[in-house]
Amino acid sequence: MATAASLSTPASRIFSLSSLSLRLRGLTSAAHSLSRSTTTSKKKKQQQQKQKHRVAVKEKRRTRSDREFDINRYGDSAFHIPVLLGEVIDVFPPSKPLRRFVDCTVGAAGHSSAIIEGHPEMQVYVGLDVDPVALDKARARINSALNDPSSTLKAYTFLENFRYIKSLLTDVDETLLDTGIDGILMDLGMSSMQVNDPQRGFSVLANGPLDMRMDPQASLKAEDILNSWPETEVGRILRDYGEESNWYSLQNKIVKARLQGGLHSTGELVDLIKSATPLSREGRQGWIKTATRVFQALRIAVNDELKTLEDSLYSCFDCLAPGGRLAVISFHSLEDRIVKQTFLDIINIKGGDGDAYMIEERERKQDLRKIRIDIDKDEMWVKQMLQGLRGTILTKRPITPSEEEEKLNTRCRSAKLRVIQKV
Repeated sequence: MATAASLSTPASRIFSLSSLSLRLRGLTSAAHSLSRSTTTSKKKKQQQQKQKHRVAVKEKRRTRSDREFDINRYGDSAFHIPVLLGEVIDVFPPSKPLRRFVDCTVGAAGHSSAIIEGHPEMQVYVGLDVDPVALDKARARINSALNDPSSTLKAYTFLENFRYIKSLLTDVDETLLDTGIDGILMDLGMSSMQVNDPQRGFSVLANGPLDMRMDPQASLKAEDILNSWPETEVGRILRDYGEESNWYSLQNKIVKARLQGGLHSTGELVDLIKSATPLSREGRQGWIKTATRVFQALRIAVNDELKTLEDSLYSCFDCLAPGGRLAVISFHSLEDRIVKQTFLDIINIKGGDGDAYMIEERERKQDLRKIRIDIDKDEMWVKQMLQGLRGTILTKRPITPSEEEEKLNTRCRSAKLRVIQKV
C-alpha cells in the first residue's frame, strides 16, 4: 500500500512545472509579439512601396520644364524668386508682339518687369493686386523697367482684385475691350514677403494674429471663422478647402477651444493642430502637413479664392484679342482643377445654328491650322494641345518647375502652369 508521503508531489517538481509553464507562456507571447511586429513591418514596407509607386506614376505624368534654370537671370534676390519665370517668358516670347499686357497678380513685379523688358513694342501695361505693400514694391520695379526713353508704354497699376478686370480695363481705355489684350498672367501663389511677415498670419512657423487676408481692407479674418462660424461650416472648410482627412477631430477641438476663450493667434491654432494630429502621423512632418492644409483652407475661405478664380478665368478669356494668351500658375490641386475644367469648358462652348455654325467651324479650323504651324516652328515648350471652338489649350498637361528650380526654390514644388490661346 502506498503511503501518503509517496502519493504527494514534491514541491520542487511543482515549482519546476510552474516555471516551465511561465516560460512557455513567455515564448508564446514573444512569438505573438514577433508575429505582430513582422506583420506591422510588412505593412509599412507595403505602404512605402505603394507611396514610391504613386510618386513614380505622378512624376511620369508630370510635364517638367526642360528649361535650364539660371538663378542669376530668373531670381530677383535671395528673398524673391518668381516661379516659372523662364517658362512664362516662353509663353510671351519676344518674337511675338505683346502690345497690351495685364498682370492680374503683380506681387513684387518679378514676372511683369521681365516681360516689359522683353517687349519694347508694348503700349499698354496693367498691373493688379489687392496687397498695398506688394503693389508699392511693384510700382518701383515697373518704373525701373521703363528706362527706355523711346518707349511709348503707358503703365497702370490698381489696388484691386482681378475679378474686376473688365471694368478696370474700361477705366484705362474704353477701346481696350474691343481691341482685346494680347497677354494676361495670373500667378495664384503668395509671395515670400507675405508668408514671411508674421503679422499677416499666413505662416505655420511664426506666431502672429489669425488674419490671412490678402486684402488688408477686407473685413473677414480667419479668427472670425474659427471663433464664430457654425461648427458644420468650419468642418466643411477644413474638409473641402484643405482636403484634410482629420477634419472632424479638428472641428471638435476648435469648437471646444471656443469655450476657453477661442483662438486668437496662429501659435494657438498650431498647438491645437498638434494636439489633434494622430500619433501615426510621424513626427514633425505629420503636424506640419496638417497645419499647412488647415491654413490653406482658412486662407481660401477668408479670401473667397476659388469662386473668384473661376469667375475671373471666364472674364480674362473674354478680354483677350484673337491669338491672345491667358497663362495661369496654380499651387494646389483645388486651384489647378478649376483652371483645367474652366479651360476645357471655354474651348468646348458651342453656339450658332445651321449655315452660320458651319461657316464659323470652317474659319475656326483654318485659324487653328495657322496656330499649329506657328507653335510647331517656334515654340518647343508646347508638347500637347487641345483645340476647341473658341480657343486652344496649349498645355494639355500643365508645365511644372524643373528639378534645378525646385532645389533652389522649394516653395515652387507644387506650381503648375496652364495656358490657353484665343482663336
